[in-house]
Amino acid sequence: MSFPRYSKYKDSGVEWVGAIPESWLPTRLRFLLRDGYEGIKIGPFGSQLTSDMLDERGEYKVYGQENIIANDFVRGSRFIGVEKFRELSVYEVNPGDLLITMMGTSGRCDVAPSDVALGIMDSHLLRMRLTNAARADFVRLLIDEAPYVGTQIQLAGKGSIMHGLNSSIVKNLLLFLPSIDEQTQIAAFLDRETAKIDELVTEQRRLMELLKEKRQAIISHAVTKGLNPDAPMKRSGIEWLGEVPAHWEVKRFQRCVYVAEGQVDPEDTKYSSLALIAPNHIESGSGRLLGLESASDQGAESGKYLCKAGDVVYSKIRPALRKVCIAPEDCLCSADMYPLRAHSGLTNPFLRWSMLSEQFSALAVLESQRVAMPKINRESLKEVMLSVPPIDEQQSIVAFIDIETAKLDTLTAEAQRAIDLLQERRTALVSAAVTGQIDVRALSQSTIVEPAI
Repeated sequence: MSFPRYSKYKDSGVEWVGAIPESWLPTRLRFLLRDGYEGIKIGPFGSQLTSDMLDERGEYKVYGQENIIANDFVRGSRFIGVEKFRELSVYEVNPGDLLITMMGTSGRCDVAPSDVALGIMDSHLLRMRLTNAARADFVRLLIDEAPYVGTQIQLAGKGSIMHGLNSSIVKNLLLFLPSIDEQTQIAAFLDRETAKIDELVTEQRRLMELLKEKRQAIISHAVTKGLNPDAPMKRSGIEWLGEVPAHWEVKRFQRCVYVAEGQVDPEDTKYSSLALIAPNHIESGSGRLLGLESASDQGAESGKYLCKAGDVVYSKIRPALRKVCIAPEDCLCSADMYPLRAHSGLTNPFLRWSMLSEQFSALAVLESQRVAMPKINRESLKEVMLSVPPIDEQQSIVAFIDIETAKLDTLTAEAQRAIDLLQERRTALVSAAVTGQIDVRALSQSTIVEPAI
């Protein structure tokens, strides 16, 4: 849907801002703040927040930039005791306070909700309390979404210590504001329209989760039960496998999979130009390799395993992530991974899908929890039992899984594209409204037709 523009615009006087609605006025953020520390305040340093032990008289939250970035004032907060809270109550967070991140992701902003729990902010946050000349929710949208404000934050942040913000930079931000009534109309319009977009995004994410679950179910059923629903079944004798087709074998991992041993030096000229696969190169749960980089490009130094084209490469670290792929060429893999080669009636493609199954993953996670760092060691892996169909049936199962997961992956990609388009529309809509590029005053109480995705 196209939106109307204001009837009259004027030059803002700032080259990188351009034209603004005729009635909008420039101001510095400092002129919108209440007097004294009530207006603007940076949180106390960590040493002031950790020197007090919690006691039975109560716990008070400490809000950090993680709460602003995640738009989450409920989870993940630290706590201090009542005495320390009394000492630091000047940093208290109240409903309607405007909080902005100071370090790292500088300039992320949010408004404390009406039900915010009693607590204080830490030194990575700056709290602003505004006069009646501006709405906190409108100023938040300007800071978060207006390109001209983002440019100011970026330029000022680069010139400061540790590339962060400070109260002087924030107070000096140049804003262009409509009347308070118009701010209210714009904020109401955006609250309603962004809520609709957010719900559409949530629906697409739910769809992606369902597709992920269906993908996993297809893999797990095919590699443990086969494709013939009428095939006679037998007990595998393995609790996590349950029943398997009667004509399938159940084999110990070490009887049908070779786990490579002996590492090579990636700085040796024989190996430095080879691709090096590490856990971060494999997509979690899908079996897909995301990309290849040579050992020299990655600056590899410590010992790596040598893999042959077609080998299964499996990450032993944090097996819940299910990082396993087929080596596309002769290459190296990280010492955090196992190069695996199927034999004795088992094929590599079937092995890969088996290791991506729910059953195998659950067992690997259970084994990994026996050590401090979640990983499955070589000895435990060799003792795992696998269900092994005849080779021609393995090939049929692999072909079936390849086709079915490709269909689901296409649907997942379409859902992600819909999310990307919705989020782009959301950002463009908010930016246009708070900078006066569109006039939504007449639309603040009306219903907007949803865009087709």
